Amino acid sequence: MKNQAYRMALLYDFYGDMLTPRQKEFYDLYYNEDLSLAEIAENYGITRQGVRDVIVRAEAILTELEDKTGIIQRFHQMQRQFDSIQAEVDRIRQINEERRYYDNQIDVCCNHIQDVLDQLKQE
Repeated sequence: MKNQAYRMALLYDFYGDMLTPRQKEFYDLYYNEDLSLAEIAENYGITRQGVRDVIVRAEAILTELEDKTGIIQRFHQMQRQFDSIQAEVDRIRQINEERRYYDNQIDVCCNHIQDVLDQLKQE
């Protein structure tokens, strides 16, 4: 259940702007505000089935966009690559600190790599 909720949140974060205002509203109320179909239906004066149809259609649109573009998959791949680079920078720093003759240039390079990583993670 948590994985499904996380997946739906990611889909919405990446592709939510592709939905109609009504689809966005219902999707947000259902997944983010945790309202039931019945509660949404009551608030908007439509049937529970009508709300469900809008949400299912929104899910299909978001899923189809991810299937075609793979942006979220690439996002996760980049996160793993960033983590790998971070681990190597940390290892280089540790080796440098354990050496008998500390090399300041290595530390400067590590700091530069760290700055670039931090910038990339923020984008």
